[in-house]
This record gives sequence, structure tokens and C-alpha cells, in this order.
Amino acid sequence: MKARVANLFSVLVALLTPAAAHAQTAPVWATVPDVPPLPPPARSGFVDHDGARIYFAVFNQGGGRPVVLLHGGFASSASWGFEVPRLAPRHEVIVIDSRGHGRSTMPAGPLSYRQMTTDVVAVLDRLRVARASVVGVSDGGIVGLLLAIHHSDRVDRLFAWGATFNTHADSDGPPDPTMSGIGARFMARMEANYRAVSATPDGFPALRTALGRLYAIEPDLTPAELGSIRVPTLVADGAHEQFIARSHTEALACMIPGARLTILPNVSHGGPQQDPAAFHQAVASFLDPPRPR
Repeated sequence: MKARVANLFSVLVALLTPAAAHAQTAPVWATVPDVPPLPPPARSGFVDHDGARIYFAVFNQGGGRPVVLLHGGFASSASWGFEVPRLAPRHEVIVIDSRGHGRSTMPAGPLSYRQMTTDVVAVLDRLRVARASVVGVSDGGIVGLLLAIHHSDRVDRLFAWGATFNTHADSDGPPDPTMSGIGARFMARMEANYRAVSATPDGFPALRTALGRLYAIEPDLTPAELGSIRVPTLVADGAHEQFIARSHTEALACMIPGARLTILPNVSHGGPQQDPAAFHQAVASFLDPPRPR
């Protein structure tokens, strides 16, 4: 079953009927909130790696233990407008545009999560960051899993929101009619954001095609690979997750030794933007647990 293709394109694209009245009364988990702009970074630039130019930005450089924020599919580092100001007072925060997204370029050929993983390592090398915690959302969470598997020496902690480990993650239920119009709003916003910053502003359809092909075959992580993770890990998602079956998320947490599972109420796959305060509390309590007295 081509899980992520079926759900992302059936729910995000097929539910295209906007309704003004619905938008006014929609629960939080059926909204696509506006995200504030990122604050000015202390440093930003590009790393040329494996045929792509990968954009990064750093906030509060040298001001605390580093944390890398990895966005989801179709999005960019701009999606972290709520979280960066909350994390930066205690951490050096690094955001990265995945290849083909945002300001990063997409060379010819297919996308793969393993490419995106080594892109992150290349950015850490450029910044001379030996280790960092990773907070990844959706595709970013999958990249986080691969970092923990193949580059565990570079990862302190992993917070993975809405991540999958294979292509059999589909939610079993039919699309919730309350979600009507959310797909159109999400995709329209992602395309507008892409056009605003990309070096190829007309390239969003090509990105959608490339991601569709990626979701048909990846991720393909095995229980043995997940069982090899020794990085402290928290697997998280929203109680109203519309793409991924709860059993899949629970299985992911069970297969990673010592992993914790957190389900935030009142939000869906877009929880980091729908309830940024609750999302940050979950992230902060994991990255900075209270010290024993």
C-alpha cells in the first residue's frame, strides 16, 4: 500500500472544497494557522552537497546546546516561526531547508530521505557542530530517525513528530468531513511560500511530483534498524492525526529502545502550528528535563 501517496494526495489535495462557514467554526485540529516570520538569524548561508545547495540559518549561535529543526514535506524552515523564538533563549537553533524545498535547490533525479539525512550532516560539518538534538516534523522526523540510525554520534536527542517508518502507515478511517478545504489551504500556502523564496519559483509542481514518487517507496526502515537506535527518542503526534494510523505511531515508539510516546490533544498532523505552546512544552520538557533536586 502506497500509504503516504494515498493519504497526502487524497486528503491534502482531494478535499478541496472551501467553506467560509466551516472555516469560522473549524476545531483547532482542522485549521491551517498563519505562522509568524522567523526572527533575523545570527548566520545563514548555503552548503553545496550531493548536487544541491542546502540553505541553513542559525539563531542564538553559541548560546546553548544546539538543536536542529527539520520541517515536513512541501514546507520549509519558515514553518518554524512559532518554535524558534521559544527555543532560542536556551539553545543554539539551526534550521535547514530540505533539498528541493524553500531556498534549497533540487538537482535532477529522485529525492530520497537518505540524501536529506546526509545534507543535515553536511550542514553540521560546515557549522562545526559535533552533536545536536533533532526536532523533526513528518518528513523531518523520518530524516531524524535516519540520523539516529546512521549518524548516532551526531545526535543528542530525537523528537519525531508525525513520522512514519514504512509505506504502510495509512490511517484506516475515511477522511473527516471537518477537514474539508484544509488540503487546498495547506497546498496554496506551501506554494506561495515556495514562490517567495525559491531560486526556481515555478518549480513547486516538480517538487510535488518528486515527493509523490518518494512517498510511494520510502521510508523503508526495518525493525532491526529502529531497534539499533540508542539516542534518547520521543515519538509524538496529534490525537486527530489524519494521515497516519495510531497503531503505526505506537509501533514506531515500541520498536525504538526506551522511546517515549506523546499524543497531544486537540491537534492533527499540523499540531506544531495548531497549538505551538503545547508543542513547545512537549519539545522543551524532552530536551531540557528538570534536574533532580
